[in-house]
Amino acid sequence: MADPFIIQVSEKEIKKEREKARALRQTRWWKQHLARGLCHYCRRHLPPAELSMDHIVPIIRGGKTTRGNVVTVCKVCNNKKKYLLPMEWEAYLQNSLGQDQDE
Repeated sequence: MADPFIIQVSEKEIKKEREKARALRQTRWWKQHLARGLCHYCRRHLPPAELSMDHIVPIIRGGKTTRGNVVTVCKVCNNKKKYLLPMEWEAYLQNSLGQDQDE
């Protein structure tokens, strides 16, 4: 049985959204976000070159490349979050924090 939170997204749709992301990276709006140097998830301040674009709702989970669905993130957070939805990311963080406190 399929996971109820997995949406079947075609390769064509993924390609279209990635093209939109490339275009959005060239906008003044995105460059201003990068210039702030803030990771949306861990809140660390970093040089713009160390930040990347993350889709809050990932493309492969049905997310779109819109200003409301993309944020600047550090590479560490982006690699950890991968394709998680916001509620799944929150659960991951809660588990991680709980494990850190147990050690």
